[in-house]
Amino acid sequence: MINIKFNWGTGIVIAFIAFISFILYFVINMGINKKYSYDLVTENYYELELEYQNDINKEKNAHTLKNNLNYTKTTEGLLIEFPKDFDVKKITGKVFLYRPSNKQLDFETPISLSNHTLLIPDKRLLDGRWNIRIDWKYNDSLYLFKKKITY
Repeated sequence: MINIKFNWGTGIVIAFIAFISFILYFVINMGINKKYSYDLVTENYYELELEYQNDINKEKNAHTLKNNLNYTKTTEGLLIEFPKDFDVKKITGKVFLYRPSNKQLDFETPISLSNHTLLIPDKRLLDGRWNIRIDWKYNDSLYLFKKKITY
């Protein structure tokens, strides 16, 4: 029979080994398991960073508007309202909806107006967090509307 001496020093060593094993298990599991894989915010991060000052200028232009864009959630979808004092035929641009949790749900749609509203259909939007970015132009002025919304 083997006589093993178990004292407080042996207990501390065993506790350290158990703790380190526990941490290593989670680190390796997070690195290997696809369930914990998240996409980058954007693939071309550095190119977008160079455009940041242009975005700041566009947002400043949008803040000078008497009536900025508004959005409301309706049963049909997300309704975006453009300023009523603008001629809808002169409004161009695009709407980009970004889903932080799933890159496959992101989409972009061009602005095509017959009245002062643009409807994003309900079937395109899942419940949850979205970042909306409306980059638009009226005459020669550029505008940008960015908002984090919960649909």
